[in-house]
Amino acid sequence: MQSSAQESFKLFATAPKGLEPLLAEELRNLDAAAVQIGRGGVAFQGTLATAYRACLWSRTANRILLPLAGFSAIDPDALYQGVYAIYWEQHLSPDGTLAVDFNGAGSQITNTQFGAQKVKDAIVDRLRERFGRRPSVERERPDLRINCYLHNDQATVYLDLSGDSLHRRGYREETVIAPLKENLAAALLLKAGWPAIAATGGPLLDPLCGSGTLPIEAALLAADSAPGLLRQYWGFLNWLQHDSVLWTALLEEARQRREQGLRKVPPIVGYDRDPRAIRAALANAGRAGVQSLIQFECRELNKVLPPRSEVPGLAITNPPYGERLGDIQELEPLYAQLGDWLKTHCQGWTAAVFTGNPDMGKRMGLRAHKINAFYNGALPCKLLNFAVEPPYFVDREAAEDRALQAALADGGEMLANRLRKNRHHLERWVRREGIQCYRLYDADIPEYALAIDLYGPWVHVQEYEAPAEVDPDKARQRLEQAMRVIPALLGVPKERVFLKVRRRQRGANQYQKQDSSGRCYEVQEGPGRFLVNFSDYLDTGLFLDHRPTRRLLGELAQGRRFLNLFAYTGTATVYAALGGAKSTTTVDLSPTYLDWARRNLELNGIRGRQHELIRADCLRWLEQCRERFDLIFLDPPTFSNSKRMEETFDVQRDHLELIRQAARRLEQGGVLIFSTNHRRFKLDREALTGLKVEDISQRTIPKDFERNPKIHQCWRIERA
Repeated sequence: MQSSAQESFKLFATAPKGLEPLLAEELRNLDAAAVQIGRGGVAFQGTLATAYRACLWSRTANRILLPLAGFSAIDPDALYQGVYAIYWEQHLSPDGTLAVDFNGAGSQITNTQFGAQKVKDAIVDRLRERFGRRPSVERERPDLRINCYLHNDQATVYLDLSGDSLHRRGYREETVIAPLKENLAAALLLKAGWPAIAATGGPLLDPLCGSGTLPIEAALLAADSAPGLLRQYWGFLNWLQHDSVLWTALLEEARQRREQGLRKVPPIVGYDRDPRAIRAALANAGRAGVQSLIQFECRELNKVLPPRSEVPGLAITNPPYGERLGDIQELEPLYAQLGDWLKTHCQGWTAAVFTGNPDMGKRMGLRAHKINAFYNGALPCKLLNFAVEPPYFVDREAAEDRALQAALADGGEMLANRLRKNRHHLERWVRREGIQCYRLYDADIPEYALAIDLYGPWVHVQEYEAPAEVDPDKARQRLEQAMRVIPALLGVPKERVFLKVRRRQRGANQYQKQDSSGRCYEVQEGPGRFLVNFSDYLDTGLFLDHRPTRRLLGELAQGRRFLNLFAYTGTATVYAALGGAKSTTTVDLSPTYLDWARRNLELNGIRGRQHELIRADCLRWLEQCRERFDLIFLDPPTFSNSKRMEETFDVQRDHLELIRQAARRLEQGGVLIFSTNHRRFKLDREALTGLKVEDISQRTIPKDFERNPKIHQCWRIERA
């Protein structure tokens, strides 16, 4: 196949799901013929110039593919023979490099690595037989990238003219968490009507701009700047049929259009509260050559003002949308604030909000007049389009009340009734015991797989991770219903309800940081006061099911030397000290939790050299310790592979040696309390010779955990 300037090719442009209609319109504007939306992209026809223009100018495509051959491939041999029959000597030098991408579905070959290997073998074998030497494989920037797609035993082999995904414009190196891909950002701008607004001189503002992708793409679009103009690598540059004269002419045309367009760009502004994001945005804009066209500044949303303009502009943003379900309680105020800000500062403007959680858009107090469906990777998302005008304003309180009533009608009343019942059941016990912090609900209803704990005036909600067979959208809907019902039923402001997702933990993950707010709240339990953190870690710092165990330790501690191993936040130490312990020793490997323990002790006025905090691996510390104690609390993790430990720890595997080591540190007549939350743990009592072991699990399960008696197991151990 030798190409000529006027020869027409069949071509295919791939695109992210949801962008195909925009890509088809782009290709028509580039003089493509026979444009047809298909599976995963758009088929079209055109000359080599059309193909080059699509590479250079498409803002929404991923790749531009030139089909080389199609054939039946019912097995690996047929695939090899079909690829071998292609005239590779017309496309690739035997001294060049290549890479092969393979995808298979509904065929005998589904393993992508095996399929790619067969295609590569066929290419290099043909060239070796004709020239006596063969091309080498280069994954990053090959002279030729080949794409083979096998569907229902029909193979199509493509030459990837783009070489790399077209969303990689060449300007983004500095980034922040979860940035928008450039072609998705361009698609959002097109759907939001930015080209028409920019043509009238209307400004653009992104109040939550992150690393600046939306403002940068807006500037490139308004400046008529080809999105591929910065790229240095293309899949056709070393293709044997590449027309370098044509390509040079197209580049020069694009540069001239950009030079003229840069003079017409209206004001574009991006703000973000994170200075790191603004630094990244400035660096990216500099590489894109549009730094002089965009104003980036670090500001909180409530300090953001739109640029002065007599022409209405576009406010467009991609706020966080809670891919982790635990983000919802933080996001509701943000979306409400965003809606209030738009209504206050952007009346008469067009607004567009891109979110993977469209229900959050309802918190804005604005009614979207148009909604476009997109995908951000595999996540379904919506672009909410608003006319920021009074007829579209919504009374948020009335809308919230309607949402609550809808949640109650759609199953939420079932949850509300159970919360009422549980609260009534526990009410007398809570008053009698003077308890502030307790579990109100623990997945009592399968549809609402939550644990709901009250910590004085705060509510801590944990959603247990749904099984794989549960529809994620249904799980999200149930959670959002619950998050409307819980504060309303308990009479607690939404900002005092904290939510986390509780996933099955492996290794030391249960102690890993989930967030970084650092904010602690003071609660009362029994004689002590404790600091709890509702956002940063999976657990709050106060294990509610250990309430009776802590009380027991306080009762046993009078006049005794107390040792707290794997101490976590030192709550047991506080009980022992307040119970009259002669001295306390608190051991944990984590500096974070030891500092937390220190603050808990100080909060209760517990100071002095007799209260020692030691940062150490408890296993190694016990081996080296020569002191003796009258009371020891041993509550190890189920499993730990902390990098600071010399080896892994498994409570089932290692509990015998751990208990023996701890018992050696007991004075005669001393008591060891051993506890574990491992649900399937089995204590090897017969192997604990020389020790008196009493199972006190039932006595240490509090009333609020009676529905879940396997929450922990506990033993009292003494030297016989």
